[in-house]
Amino acid sequence: MGTYSANIKKIERVWPLVSQFVSVPHTKEQYENAVKMLDELIDRIGEAENHPLATLMETLGTLIENYENQIFPEPASDPVGVLKFLMDEHDLRQGDLAEIGSQGVVSEILNGKRELNVRQIKVLSSRFNVSPAVFIAG
Repeated sequence: MGTYSANIKKIERVWPLVSQFVSVPHTKEQYENAVKMLDELIDRIGEAENHPLATLMETLGTLIENYENQIFPEPASDPVGVLKFLMDEHDLRQGDLAEIGSQGVVSEILNGKRELNVRQIKVLSSRFNVSPAVFIAG
């Protein structure tokens, strides 16, 4: 039996347990569980690249990113449309965006009476983990 066969046999014994936590998400529930686990890993590991679970954190991040790219592609729209889309996807209301301004300011932005400024674009880009370009009118 070759080295790979022996390794596969070892993996086969533990995979039923591991796969409950590390596998390609196919459903929203699996995705949300992976995000929760990644959040906990980030809190625990931080920037410690030599941490024993650092590669697990990296693997989960990649699996989550792939799922998001398939299920939640960055919308091609005007900045207000993008913001409305992201608010809907994250089940947010105007009051949940206090970091970009008062509810009145958010309302004016959503109704096209006010444009997003650079600070607001940076905040929204960071909050939703999207390129700032999606909030800039082209």
